Amino acid sequence: MQEQFSRTEILLGREGMERLQGARVAVFGIGGVGGHTVEALARSGVGTLDLIDNDTVALTNLNRQIIATHKTIGQYKVDVARERVLEINPQMTVNTYRCFYLPETAEQFDFTQYDYVVDAIDTVAGKLQLVEQAVAAGVPIISSMGAGNKLDPTAFRVADINKTNVCPLAKVMRRELKKRGIQKLKVVYSEEQPIAPKSDLGEKEREESGIKKRQIPGSNAFVPSVVGLIIAGEVIKDIAGI
Repeated sequence: MQEQFSRTEILLGREGMERLQGARVAVFGIGGVGGHTVEALARSGVGTLDLIDNDTVALTNLNRQIIATHKTIGQYKVDVARERVLEINPQMTVNTYRCFYLPETAEQFDFTQYDYVVDAIDTVAGKLQLVEQAVAAGVPIISSMGAGNKLDPTAFRVADINKTNVCPLAKVMRRELKKRGIQKLKVVYSEEQPIAPKSDLGEKEREESGIKKRQIPGSNAFVPSVVGLIIAGEVIKDIAGI
């Protein structure tokens, strides 16, 4: 095993590290949550990553996304993330897809080739499709629930979707998954009540940001990062058999 992972091997063991090295993990959504997940997986020795996102780095991403710097503004997030993790572990394999995952694009992905799937996307339709496709392929999946308008990074929990509370997104997902006959889903959710925004982007700022919603959620540097690292920890422990 590579020397750079020796400290991790102390905790996970040789067999666990070999499982990580042989694993292929798909991360859908390379933003505030997904970007931190990707980096932690790379630093933990995962052998192959598939990165799926069609967005480019924007100025408003600098407050929370690990791949966002003034130098990377305008570049595709998957390309920036790939370059970054290959500098961490040049021996890993990184596949990139400049694509938004939606029901319309789902057929582009063969989930049977993945050992784990991370859902870090924003749309409910996409999340539901991801879960359906993962369940059909028999692949473990973990899904990020709402991280916007939150200020307490200690309020996040890992649970089955049926044991969540407070989170509005989890409530919607739970209802819709039941309609589809899916009873279980590992999620990371917050028990914090959403914070009422103290200000809103003006119309001009929304147009410049490409945001069409009347009001967008607030964000910060310390909540999405925590969610991303929690997700990565669950993936790593599950694959390593901890």
